[in-house]
Amino acid sequence: MLLIAAVMLIAGFAALPLLGAPTSAERGASALQILPTASRAFLLVYYVALLGAYSVFFWTRGRRTLGMKTWRLRLETCDGRPLDARDAVKRYVFAWIGPALGLAAYASVGRWGLLAGFVNYAWAWIDRDKLFLHDRFAGTSIVRAG
Repeated sequence: MLLIAAVMLIAGFAALPLLGAPTSAERGASALQILPTASRAFLLVYYVALLGAYSVFFWTRGRRTLGMKTWRLRLETCDGRPLDARDAVKRYVFAWIGPALGLAAYASVGRWGLLAGFVNYAWAWIDRDKLFLHDRFAGTSIVRAG
């Protein structure tokens, strides 16, 4: 997560000129700046695409993220082959099931609805192969790298 946080921080600074945020002289040095809705929507799409590119790059052709290397894990398809770009994109899209469900539940029932975001991960407790929900849908699994 630390590496992803650093990537997102650098990407956020790179996106600042595109957002048209007022300078501190225009708004006052101690004022809190809330970005307009269009800028926030742009940042959401930008960050989701950036995280997708990061994930797909590291999950394909046997590459692993820094966390996966540390924990000696790798991703593979259910038939044991390394992920190609199509498999990695599919896994990334399905990984958004939990966050999307949590945000939808939050919008409808309030803050306790955020707990619904964990269904994607809690699924592993009841799955016969101990797969996360997004791995079940994507046809992938996390295995020990040996």
